[in-house]
This record gives sequence, C-alpha cells and structure tokens, in this order.
Amino acid sequence: MRIAVNTIFLQKDKLEGYGYFVQEIFSRLAKDHPEHEFIFAFDRPFDERFIFSPNITPIIVSPKARQAISFRYWYDIKLPLALRSFNPDIIVQPYGFCSLNTNTPQLLVLHDLAFRHYPQFIPAWHLFYYRFFTPRFLRKATRIATVSEFSKNDIIQQYGTAAEKIDVVYSAAKPVFQPASYEIQQEVKTIHADGKEYFLFMGGMQPRKNLLNVLKAFSLFKKRQQSNMKLLVAGGSVRHDNRLFEKIKTYKHREDVVLMDYLPEEELAKITASAYAMLFPSFFEGFGVPVVEAMQCGVPVITTEKSSMAEIGTDALLYADPNNPDTIAQQMMAVYKDESLRNELIKKGKSQAAHFSWERSAELLWESILNAVGQARD
Repeated sequence: MRIAVNTIFLQKDKLEGYGYFVQEIFSRLAKDHPEHEFIFAFDRPFDERFIFSPNITPIIVSPKARQAISFRYWYDIKLPLALRSFNPDIIVQPYGFCSLNTNTPQLLVLHDLAFRHYPQFIPAWHLFYYRFFTPRFLRKATRIATVSEFSKNDIIQQYGTAAEKIDVVYSAAKPVFQPASYEIQQEVKTIHADGKEYFLFMGGMQPRKNLLNVLKAFSLFKKRQQSNMKLLVAGGSVRHDNRLFEKIKTYKHREDVVLMDYLPEEELAKITASAYAMLFPSFFEGFGVPVVEAMQCGVPVITTEKSSMAEIGTDALLYADPNNPDTIAQQMMAVYKDESLRNELIKKGKSQAAHFSWERSAELLWESILNAVGQARD
C-alpha cells in the first residue's frame, strides 16, 4: 500500500501540536509497517530527522502553504499534481483541511471545532475559511479521525456527519514527560521561580487558553493564602496577545509571574514535572495534551469540565468554571491546603495517563487508514 501524508507541519524546532501528532504517529507507523511505502509531502526544505525510515519518500510541494489562499492552491492544485505519479492508495490530511480536487481517498484528521464555539478567538478571515470549507471537507473525506469522543459527537451534532464515518484516535504525551527527582525539581525552581513552589499555566497567551482568568484567580489565591507561590506561564509565545501582554506589565503580582517563551521539549518536561500543580482552565479543547503530560509527570491538574477534559481526566482532575476566576482560585487553595488530596490526584493522574500512549494512537490511526482504504475500494 502507498500512503501519502501531508507533513507541512513537520518543521525543525517548530512542531507544536499538529507537528508532534504527525511526528509521533508516523515515526511509529513507518517503522512498524516496512512493507508499505509512505510519501511525505512537505511545502519547504525539510529536516532529515523527519525521514524516520527507509520506506519514506519525501517530496517538496511548493509554494509554502500558510495562508488561506495559499492553502487552497496547495491542497487543490499542487498536492494532487505532485502525487499523481505516485498514485497513492490514500492521502492522510492531519490538520483539518483536505483537497477538494482529487479522486484519491482521503483520511481527514479534524482535532476539534473550536471555531464553532468560540469564534471570537479566531481572526475574521480564518473564521470565514473554517466556516465555509469545513463542511465541504467533511463531505469530501472518505473517512474522518478525531481525538476524542467529545470531538466525534461535536462533529456529528454540528454537521450531521454519520457516526460510522468517524474514528476516535486519542492523542498522548511523549515519554519525556516523567516525574522528576527532588534534585531536578529544586534546580528548576531555583532557575525559574527563585527557589519557590509554582503553579504552571500552559498555553501561553492564546485567548482560548484563558490566561486572563488564571491571573485573576492567582490574585485571589495570593490574597487569601498570603503565599510566596509563583505562576509560570509556558507553552507559547508570551507576546501572542499584545493587549494581554501590556496588562501583565501593570499586574499587581507581576513579580510573581514568570513569562516563558518557547522551550526545548526536555526543559518543558522538567518544568512540568517540578510544578506544584498545573492550571489548564481552557475554554475549549479537542483533547488537551498538556493535561496528560502533567498527569504522566505526577502533577495535579486544575482544569474545566468544558469540552473533552472530563473524558480525558475523569476523577483524576480538579474542575472549575473557566468563566469564573473564583472557582479556579478555590481549587488552587484546595490543592495547596490539602496534601492528602494532592497525593490522591497524583496517584489517580498517573493511572489515568497510562491509558494514553503514542503506540496506541498509532494503532488507532492505522486502523482508520485501513478503514478508509477498504471503504474506498468497496
């Protein structure tokens, strides 16, 4: 079987969520299935580290596809033309978009429908693009994969897609996210938090991640507990939202907030594993990888029951209302004051995190690929 894979988000030092998903799954699939050929379609010069095994053939399909207009040109014209000579059995489209101009079967991976629920966080032109094309992508795709039962049900409810056309392929945390020794924890706290304990917020300044309400909750926590705890903000560029960045400059507890830019994976894993607790009260998540990363590291998590979090974390997490900073602060105080609760969350979290692995994700996506090819042949 010949499997074409859209790999435009496999970029050196810039993987982020989509890139990690493709890297972790297809590094395993290509090695586990040496009898099949994989064609990796890049939109720019690629790093050789992404050619995981000899059965991968890389191609460069220019121009770079990063804006709405270039997306359609790349997906509908350039990619089908570039793959014509390979005659693939299927094209895997991992980023929520697919070609509307090919007869080759396509497996569309759609992680979530955040734009439907929180359009205020999406730039106007991108929002128009998602609204106009997503239903067309869903109809065109031979089969669809998504990262949680929540997202599957959301796709069904929002677009009327048949349930039997959608497979759930859970995401996971990478093995580097593991509990840290006491020595490493102390070193991390000394370097990043003046030797103090800290809450870790993941998501940078992306509005959907809800940093503004976390800052309000941190203020309430500080007021009620008189604690020297720090708040580390990681997971993305600290200047993603300039208005929020300017507000932080005048924040009452600015000296206790540490803004971190993009970090190497190994360093981020150590920072996660050294946190007193993670704050992840995101408004909307199709899966929520940072939650699994924290549980795998033995770190308690305060999140929300919105979207997929309750499905992923069950009773191993503390839940708060993302719109109500007071409820977030209450859970921060609960985990801070009750050591037995914190230990129970750590124990349950490790157990729950064991349900998710990239090996399992790869197996699930492989089944979806086989389903799509078999469906197309029928």
